[in-house]
Amino acid sequence: MTKVDRDLVEQARSAASRARADYSGFAVGAAALASDGRVFIGANIELSVYGLSMCAERVALFKAYTEGADDIVALAVAGSTVRPISPCGACRQVIWELAPNARILLANQDGSEVAKHTPADLLPNGFFLDTDRIQD
Repeated sequence: MTKVDRDLVEQARSAASRARADYSGFAVGAAALASDGRVFIGANIELSVYGLSMCAERVALFKAYTEGADDIVALAVAGSTVRPISPCGACRQVIWELAPNARILLANQDGSEVAKHTPADLLPNGFFLDTDRIQD
């Protein structure tokens, strides 16, 4: 793993400490690296109505996009897991759409195991409205 990727994983692990995981106790952090070198971190935020909660991956990617960073080259995610974390289905779709060419680094809690993926690995045949809807 490169130093850049290792540093990004460490930033994701650090971001997990900012999670609000009062209900599940499952803290997740993410760090998105833009092509200009900026890093955007996110942590999962849980609310008493789970459906209103937000995953770390989406927080980081939405933050990047709202700050004008629309070319994400890498995304690291780390969570309270023994083996490398696995993003939920919603996050896989968001990653597939917003970071289609990014290196995806999935780490366990202590960073000792990191799995590298592409967005297509995580979500084969992802949905994209412009190409998937029937045209009249």
